[in-house]
Formats: sequence, C-alpha cells, structure tokens
Amino acid sequence: MTTDKTDKPLGALFSDLTRETLDLVRQEIALGRAEMSEKISAAQTGITSMAIGGAVAAAGLLIVLLGVVNLLAMYLPPEMAPWLAPLIVGIVVALLGYGMLKTGSTKLKAEKLMPHRTVDSLMRDKRVVKERVL
Repeated sequence: MTTDKTDKPLGALFSDLTRETLDLVRQEIALGRAEMSEKISAAQTGITSMAIGGAVAAAGLLIVLLGVVNLLAMYLPPEMAPWLAPLIVGIVVALLGYGMLKTGSTKLKAEKLMPHRTVDSLMRDKRVVKERVL
C-alpha cells in the first residue's frame, strides 16, 4: 500500500509547506548572493578599466596642454613666454576644472539623489496596507 501526500494529516501538510517555503527562500537568497557576487566582480573589472583609461587620458591631456603652452609661448614676448604661457594655460584649465567640480557637486546633493518616486510609491503601499488591515 502506497501513501500519497493527500493521505497526510492537515498539520503535516502545513509543516511540509512551511519547510518547502523556507527551503525555497534559502535557495533564492543563495541565488541572489551568487548573482550579486558575479555582478560585483564584473563591476570591479569595469572600474579597474576605467581607472587605467582615466590615467592614460590624463597623461594625454598633460601632453596636449604642454603643446598649448608651447604654442602660446610662440606668440608672447620671448622674455615673458617661459613663465606667462604656462600661467595662462594653467589658469584657464583650473577655471574649467573648478566649473566642472561645481556642476558635479550640485548634481550630487542628497536631495537630487533621493529616489522620490520610490519613496512615494512605498508610502502609497503603506497606506493601502493599513486601509486593508484596519
């Protein structure tokens, strides 16, 4: 005589359901961890590539700026060119960099990074749950 799952008492069925649900949740958590580990590894590789690319681009920019300094020096009086050309180029580049930093810092303010739509959606969900429960 074989017994099916339908022959089990109701308490045993609930026990099985609870155990299987917990197993499923554990498996989902393990899958999520594995997936996040893969994503983090890929992100680290991308960040490394970006850092190396940024260093190479910065070196190239320095060479271009040196060329601009030399070009500007050709148009300045010879006695002033050695110090005035780098000073002018340095000031222009510093002002451009300052403007870019200010723009970036404005975009990074906490208020601009707040996920307003998500917070609003969560608040609506909370209200709906309260209305249904009460």
